[in-house]
Amino acid sequence: MAVTRAQQPVVTTSSAVPPVRARLAHPALLLTGIVLVALNMRACLAAVSPMVAEIQRAFGLSATASGLITTVPVLFQGVGAPLTPRLTRRFGTERVVLGAVLVLGAGVLLRVLPSVAALYAGCVVIGVAIAVLNVSMPGLVKREFPGRAAAMTGVYSTTMLVGATLAAGTSVPLEHALGGGWQASLGAWSLLAVVAAVAWLPQVLRSRQERVRVAAAAPVNRPVEGIWRTPLAWQISLFMGISSLLVYTLVAWMPTILADHGMDRGEAGLVFAFSNLVQVAGAFLVPLLAGRMTRQRALAVVMAGLNALGIAVLLIAPVPGAWVAATILGVAQGGSLGLGLAFIVLRTDSAAGAAQLGGMSQAVGYLVAAAGPVGAGALHQLTGDWTTPLALMLVLAGVVAAAGWGAGRNRTL
Repeated sequence: MAVTRAQQPVVTTSSAVPPVRARLAHPALLLTGIVLVALNMRACLAAVSPMVAEIQRAFGLSATASGLITTVPVLFQGVGAPLTPRLTRRFGTERVVLGAVLVLGAGVLLRVLPSVAALYAGCVVIGVAIAVLNVSMPGLVKREFPGRAAAMTGVYSTTMLVGATLAAGTSVPLEHALGGGWQASLGAWSLLAVVAAVAWLPQVLRSRQERVRVAAAAPVNRPVEGIWRTPLAWQISLFMGISSLLVYTLVAWMPTILADHGMDRGEAGLVFAFSNLVQVAGAFLVPLLAGRMTRQRALAVVMAGLNALGIAVLLIAPVPGAWVAATILGVAQGGSLGLGLAFIVLRTDSAAGAAQLGGMSQAVGYLVAAAGPVGAGALHQLTGDWTTPLALMLVLAGVVAAAGWGAGRNRTL
């Protein structure tokens, strides 16, 4: 009898927990959560771009101060990225993702309060929250989809760009539909964060039930020693950083470059929107290709070459070649984003290593990227044309190719 009583609780517990865990771990729930979280990771940044002129008039900001509305979140993505691996090790990735999504929603609401201080504070909060998500997601994908990490990276990188495209395209219609000016339009994106947080709750509940399994796997899921001294980590970081610099520079200035060469501003906006749309295809297809390759050197060089080709078209024939340049740059920019994120999961052996590499590469990447729009604008002001900034971007595309050649080797940290 004593043996039976001692065994009974064990039998009852083990038979009750697996069905609950199985329901919470259903792939559809996980995929839904990842997609909804990814939709938030660029939407609130893209939504503000069509509203910058209105915000500038509302607060009486200078052109430089208005530019900080888009630059500050990018800068703080770089500042916040190195802190994330420590957070995930202490609290678990699921909790950290949930917290970051909620903080992101709070930052969106803070940004629309009637105060310049609140505007920039909201930009800081948004940047840090996105940094945490940027670094957490590769480790999560590495852990949950070890055999399909590159393909799943393509799914969430594509979803990020879809969210950005939808946000940029619907900000003005939302303003008219809601009737509350730019504040209502931008504030509405906090609802998307709430939806994502609700969809992510099952993953937090599941993670609480799997502490024993995670603890048992901890010796395997160890961090990388001395990652900041590793050449491979720096090559991946430079590939991501300079690729992002090229992207953010053209995001800031491509319509202006076209307009300054005589293109109608409306058409220049359409060219830019089309380029963003094409990025979705690159972000989806390139990680899929990367996952099927042992080495991704050629793929990285092709992405850098396409960036260079698109920039060269803008340099030589900006108006006649605008749509061609938009197509080439769209594939190159979306593909470089997807490949850079794929490198994080392909070049590491564990979720902890992926989080570490993500923290380093995105810290370097976004700090470098934040200098792009400001530097290009300063060079344009100094020289009076766009030839020098575009020529320098061509040189940087060559640096991307060299870094990608090293990052694409069949090695892990």
